[in-house]
Amino acid sequence: MKHAGGVLFLAIVLAGAWWVYRTPERQDYNLVIFAFDGLQARHLPAYGYGVRNVTPNLDAFLRESYVFTNTVSAASWTVPSFMTMFTSLHPSEHKLTNKLMELETATGTAVVTANLKARNPGAVTLAEILKRNGFATAGFTGDAGVSGAFGYKDGFDVYMDSEAFGGFDGSIPPALVWLKEHKDERFFMFVHGYDVHGQHAPKDGFDYRYVPEGYSGPYTGSPKEQEALRERGLRDGTLVVSEADKEFWRAIYDEKINDADVEFAAFLGALEEEGVYNRTVVAVVSDHGTEFFEHGKMDHGHTLYGELLETLFAIHVPGREGRRVPDLVSTVDLTPTILGILDVQDEARSGMRGMDLTPSFSGKTVAHDAYSETDYRLYTHKRSVTTPDGWKFILTRESGLKELYDLTRDPGELKNLREEPRIAYELEQKLLIHLDQVGDRGPWSLGCLPVYATQCK
Repeated sequence: MKHAGGVLFLAIVLAGAWWVYRTPERQDYNLVIFAFDGLQARHLPAYGYGVRNVTPNLDAFLRESYVFTNTVSAASWTVPSFMTMFTSLHPSEHKLTNKLMELETATGTAVVTANLKARNPGAVTLAEILKRNGFATAGFTGDAGVSGAFGYKDGFDVYMDSEAFGGFDGSIPPALVWLKEHKDERFFMFVHGYDVHGQHAPKDGFDYRYVPEGYSGPYTGSPKEQEALRERGLRDGTLVVSEADKEFWRAIYDEKINDADVEFAAFLGALEEEGVYNRTVVAVVSDHGTEFFEHGKMDHGHTLYGELLETLFAIHVPGREGRRVPDLVSTVDLTPTILGILDVQDEARSGMRGMDLTPSFSGKTVAHDAYSETDYRLYTHKRSVTTPDGWKFILTRESGLKELYDLTRDPGELKNLREEPRIAYELEQKLLIHLDQVGDRGPWSLGCLPVYATQCK
């Protein structure tokens, strides 16, 4: 019996060694990052949304993926957010914090266009890392906040950014053409669309499938209407709209999400048809959310509340069942985690701020503090820290305003807990130490910095 037991033990050890040995062999994994720009996690059934089943295809994908259900974005709008994902540096470090970075003192006009290498010559992107490790690389995007001119094209063999606020109907077809030509190579493909963004509308118009019957308000859901509401909120500080109008805009948003879900399913189907899905890691992300009057405004970039920071983050690894990971993580963790899955060893990893989350795949804890920033168009300069035990502290740099929220009891961040000075002080010190480490030392001057030509008129 002792001999039989020893044989059994040896067999188990060898089986485990075989699995450990086999895992690094999968270095031939491809990578796809599929990005829904502006998608608020709170509007996803997989993240607790119970109003409408808007993402049946995404939900099916998530059931077979590692889903990080408590992900905080490092920024609340596109320009800095995706660059944090791709460099694993905080916005104050990669310095791509606005489209136009400085104001001319005499005239108050913006004069310097943002570019990653101009702002931080040492920054290295995920595409650059994978390119020098043998990947064919291609990006197909909706331009605007991920324009190649900002540095997003760095490391890509091909980078499409020809249509501002373009949707998946513009980015997916050329992506699939490229895929057919490169499917026998090891590749990284970034596919991005503004389908759910306020500045994108369906080419064939809305069908208003979720709008309550009898809606008689003034809105049609157009990008111009959304832009006007955003600018008015920034100017006046708050918006006064009816409950019916609020419901209208959320219904329009859900229609966009539902349409994007169909595009996502078609894309996954194409990966299967081309025979690459079973050897491709697929990461699905959003860069930030969108506010629909939760704190009195519309759109994104202007605050660091949950409706803007809670984002989609999931990774499908071939042959793995996946699991839901409730730990607090950050979008700054994307690149280290991807490199961990792909087993890509690169010197750039030592300078990254994010955490490799792959230990969570086997149930280990990866929770950590999550830091966020926004300097949106110089209207404000806000910084925040969210902790794994459910506290959140927000500091507005230009005014010194301090906000503390207990997310466990107040997930909507509606009650600033001034009666908890000790906790607020401790979190403020933690935030200030972090900001000093990433070089966030101002100036925090205010103005109106246009991201697009129609703004600041």
